[in-house]
Amino acid sequence: MRFDLQLFAQERTEPATPRKRRKEREEGRVARSQDLGAAVVILTGLFSLLVFGRFMYSYMRSLMVDVIAFMGGETIRADGWFRVLSRETVAASILPWLPLGLVTALGALIVTTAQVGIELTPKPLIPKMDRFNPISGLKKVLSLRSLVELLKGLLKASLFAAVIYFAMKKDMPELVAAIRLPLEDGVAQLFSRLLGLSFRLAFLLLVLALFDYGYQKWEFEKSIRMSKQELKEEYKQMEGDPQIKSKIRQKQRELARSRMMSSVPKADVVITNPTHLAVALEYDRDIMEAPVLVAKGEGFVARRIREIAEENGVPVVENRTLARGLYDSMEIGDEIPEHLYKAVAEVLAFIYRLKGRKKGPASAGRAETSAGRAGTFM
Repeated sequence: MRFDLQLFAQERTEPATPRKRRKEREEGRVARSQDLGAAVVILTGLFSLLVFGRFMYSYMRSLMVDVIAFMGGETIRADGWFRVLSRETVAASILPWLPLGLVTALGALIVTTAQVGIELTPKPLIPKMDRFNPISGLKKVLSLRSLVELLKGLLKASLFAAVIYFAMKKDMPELVAAIRLPLEDGVAQLFSRLLGLSFRLAFLLLVLALFDYGYQKWEFEKSIRMSKQELKEEYKQMEGDPQIKSKIRQKQRELARSRMMSSVPKADVVITNPTHLAVALEYDRDIMEAPVLVAKGEGFVARRIREIAEENGVPVVENRTLARGLYDSMEIGDEIPEHLYKAVAEVLAFIYRLKGRKKGPASAGRAETSAGRAGTFM
């Protein structure tokens, strides 16, 4: 029996990455409860009425008295009376409602920012053709989300109806008695009962909205989950394809190796292991305090270093211990460490004496002098 492991790889079991969340946010998809915003707006409005209610009532009462007085005065018979009346009443009507509007707007801004933060993006406003597709629209209507929203709506309507029923049943005698009271007292009692009922409904909506926000958060997190394959693809996009990066590193190594090989002909000596390792050293007493490693390699690179050295007349010396010590402890361009000074000086002194004998008696003195200088970098 064969199993396609890609089927399991496509299961969305992994939490969304920050990059995925940022893209969803730019598309306008965030965890947000509309009921929570509505509940906060209603509560802030009710608290504003509780705080500014007396001011608003007295202001509107004075406005009505002024309007009635205006209608019974002589100004109404003059030309342009409507312009005068509308100018005064409009300005006077806006002022008492201004604190209510500002507090409500502030509450809406706070709850929206707390849910989704601040993100200005035009993408949700861009029309998409799939929104006009009747098949897609039918799928949304018959989806699980639509069923959940329907059940939520029925639950809210049932709870609100129950709260209103029991409140009216309890307060009905007081409401009937308010009819017999003077107008101002009756209105105040009616307003008090309605305000209390509104607060109960608003707090109920707030509790339901908090549960709704938790559900929206859970559903959103579930909808943006990623499969293991999507995580790999995102990693490739962010970090680059591993195969491409491997090829880039290979090219870099080849370039570094070619530059290294070009330094071998200038070396004073190549020390080998004898076949596995090769290191090339250069020493110029005038500009260097100690010999510098200009090339190193193992395997094929070591053989190539020896070939270039032999082609250019660079001495090749076999010293297993020294070759291994230099290869392990040094990088290209490093000066030899102090604990290898003596061993390297002996090799260079031997090379300089060998060069002196090959050049003849006239050069022997200079070679012996160079050999002596090779020991001074210790």
